[in-house]
Amino acid sequence: MAKHRSSRRATRRTQLIGLTAALAAAAGTTTVGLSSSATGPATANAGTGLSAAQADAVTSARIDRRDLGSRDASRIDLSLASARKAAADKVAQQRAAKLAANATLTQRRALALSAAKAAAAKKAADSAKALAVAKQAAIAKAAAIAKAAPKIVLPTTGYHLTARFNQAGGRWAHNHTGLDFAAPMGTPVRSVMAGEVIQADFEGAYGRQVKVRHADGTVTSYSHMEEFDVSVGDSVEAGSMVGRIGMTGNTTGPHVHFEVLPHGGDPIDPEPWLRDHGLNP
Repeated sequence: MAKHRSSRRATRRTQLIGLTAALAAAAGTTTVGLSSSATGPATANAGTGLSAAQADAVTSARIDRRDLGSRDASRIDLSLASARKAAADKVAQQRAAKLAANATLTQRRALALSAAKAAAAKKAADSAKALAVAKQAAIAKAAAIAKAAPKIVLPTTGYHLTARFNQAGGRWAHNHTGLDFAAPMGTPVRSVMAGEVIQADFEGAYGRQVKVRHADGTVTSYSHMEEFDVSVGDSVEAGSMVGRIGMTGNTTGPHVHFEVLPHGGDPIDPEPWLRDHGLNP
């Protein structure tokens, strides 16, 4: 009985040792070198103390572990490759989005610049057109004014003639050299035609005197005025005021002494000259 119990204990110990070795091999640990004196060559591996079945189990476990490790490494490699690809794809997408945004911004700026240039060109064209229209209108207005403006006028209004050309009298050193247009003090005196003022000064017996040279060289003279309204070099039109009726110089009452001097020479009778120009004083 004692022999049978000892044999069963040895068998269980051998199985336990084999199982431990198999588990250790599966876990990747070094097999503990256990041996049993109770096992013989037929039941134990000489190097490990494992039976052939146990050695096959250990080998299978190691192969399974290696295959499992290979599969895990493959999974890790695949995960890393997938992560790298995902990261690369994300970077590529971000770069593409940035390029698209830059392209859109560039296009918008180009469109805005083009629109601004077009607006500026239109504004310039409109301004040029408006300026041309205004210029034409000004020319037409000036032409209308020139057409409507009188070519010649009498030297004053509300007058009566008190002396004529070549009239003798004790009031003059020589015969009278012009026409006297008597009117109230301060009545405007006007240039009979367009021209340039060549004199505006106090001239002795003539008092305050203005002379105007006209386009044909004729000079007209206005004397005894209370004040001047022009200066030498001024341009005047027919009807422009040159002064006001006064009593300066040699005079017995307010009037303007009007003379006509062809080419600035000796005076001529103003009455026929005025009639020749369409006026009857």
